[in-house]
Amino acid sequence: MMETLTLYRPVGLKEAQLVLARDCRGFPPRLPDQPIFYPVMNVDYARQIARDWNAPDPGSGHVGFVTAFDVEAAWLARYPVKTVGARQHQELWVPAEELEAFNAHLVGPIRFIESWYGPDYQGPSSPLGSLEPPPGKPGGLPGGSGPASKVGP
Repeated sequence: MMETLTLYRPVGLKEAQLVLARDCRGFPPRLPDQPIFYPVMNVDYARQIARDWNAPDPGSGHVGFVTAFDVEAAWLARYPVKTVGARQHQELWVPAEELEAFNAHLVGPIRFIESWYGPDYQGPSSPLGSLEPPPGKPGGLPGGSGPASKVGP
């Protein structure tokens, strides 16, 4: 059996919509001013970014989602772990031109596991629908599982 590593990525509303448009099978191409794709190594760091950066940010739609996804561990070894602050602030730096190859090494779908809403969010409680699994189904929307939506500070 192939060994995988679970990574996390905080995303705002637009990136979440683009992930959904890809059926949760990959992340969208980076924008021209975004030369690096930054998946993070632990859920606490992803949660901190989604809650503290995305949820208050108008550019993120005043919402932050935490995604989780599995990647082939052997393939990931090419990217050294970068610590960018405190010890728990660890991430990988994937050049934008390598993102499609990165997506090709995902094992299973990208899962939406948490959502955080800023005080200026205007919309339904979750534009993605329920993050809780439907009765009798493993995982939540789409292919994810996790806690109910959370409201930011």
